[in-house]
Amino acid sequence: MTTFVSPKAKVDHVFFEGSICILGESVIGEGSLIGDGCIIGYPVRSSVKKLINEGEASLILYDSISSGSILGRNCIVRSGTIIYESVKVGDRLETGHNVLIREKTIIGNHVRIGTGSILDGDVIVKDNVNIQSSVYIPPKCIIGSDVFIGPRVCFTNDKYPPSSRLQGVIVENGAVLGANSTLISGITIGENSVVAAGAVVTRDVPPNVVVAGVPARIICNVSNYLEKRRIWESS
Repeated sequence: MTTFVSPKAKVDHVFFEGSICILGESVIGEGSLIGDGCIIGYPVRSSVKKLINEGEASLILYDSISSGSILGRNCIVRSGTIIYESVKVGDRLETGHNVLIREKTIIGNHVRIGTGSILDGDVIVKDNVNIQSSVYIPPKCIIGSDVFIGPRVCFTNDKYPPSSRLQGVIVENGAVLGANSTLISGITIGENSVVAAGAVVTRDVPPNVVVAGVPARIICNVSNYLEKRRIWESS
């Protein structure tokens, strides 16, 4: 990929690592680093299909149809990451390699997104969220502040697929989602609750509890979990 920076983009005091592509009226905050092979402001599927159907496709045309995206200051976007148009990101985003963030996603400040994770559009992620590698988050999901999402957690938004009724998962502030857990469409994970690794969560989880199993059930409260963590960390 050759380097292309739209004349409409605002990228002052931004560092580029290798070949990158910045499309449309994208704005990238000062002090940010954009890695090799990254694309910022990639056009949505319908626009790209229209160009292909008309027998045209080029960076100049992609630039002309992209509305761009907005990234805050001091972001680190590692190689291979693609951020679609109409994405808004706060300060200090940090991605791993080959992350995909699709259109209409809103991300707060100080968010980390691990390698190979997908935010599949129309997702809200609030401040201080840690998303580990290979996580999938589909449209309509909302992630509160200070949430930890372990590797390969899978969110769903279609209870009886494939259907026309999509309902995202809501994760409230301070929740912890263990590796390989699966969250079924339409549920809410309560504030400060913990979902154990490998759990399949089919119903709402109250605040301040720990759930585990398939399907997930309450096994203790968060105070027990925090005490076990304290003992583990001090041993």
